[in-house]
Amino acid sequence: MDTPEQPQIYLITPPTITLSSFPNQLARVLDGAEIACIRLALAGNDEDAIARAADACREVAHARDVALVISNHVLLAQKLGLDGVHLDDGARSVRAARKELGADAIVGSFCGVSNHDGMSAGEAGVDYVAFGPVGASSLGDGTLAEMDLFQWWSEVIEVPVVAEGGLTADLIRDLSPRTDFFGIGDEIWSSEDPLGTLKTLLSALP
Repeated sequence: MDTPEQPQIYLITPPTITLSSFPNQLARVLDGAEIACIRLALAGNDEDAIARAADACREVAHARDVALVISNHVLLAQKLGLDGVHLDDGARSVRAARKELGADAIVGSFCGVSNHDGMSAGEAGVDYVAFGPVGASSLGDGTLAEMDLFQWWSEVIEVPVVAEGGLTADLIRDLSPRTDFFGIGDEIWSSEDPLGTLKTLLSALP
């Protein structure tokens, strides 16, 4: 993912999705907002269920030229024709994932609040690093990624950075000069109107 001028939206799916309705919801969001990439972030290890969800989401995403990556399942990413993988363990799996998926795949890494892990992941060849949560969220261990971390990263490191977890309009306004992507998921899927909620959040962008 290239570093954008203004932060772009990295859409994160809910941990469980209903195949009869979620692809239509996803399509509506993609048709109504500019989305850079989607992360399939499903709970559990039921490969059949994950594969069915991935197939449905891939169809919607690729029809709109939006990349789809999957959380942690490196081999499934390859098997299901997805665009890459998002790793939850900092820098530990980056080299193995890159070797498995090749140079063209998207490999990203969640590094919590650790700029050390972020730098290690960058050295290992990630396309982006995600820090968070930035607000009230069950992401990671709940320790907040402070504004200073994003400020330092944006000034010193060239690897694109994602801010995610507990985003609000105020946080989006404050973080927009300091991040390349906003990882948005629970913030919109828990509402009756995900696209409307997303647009309300994005109205905070300068």
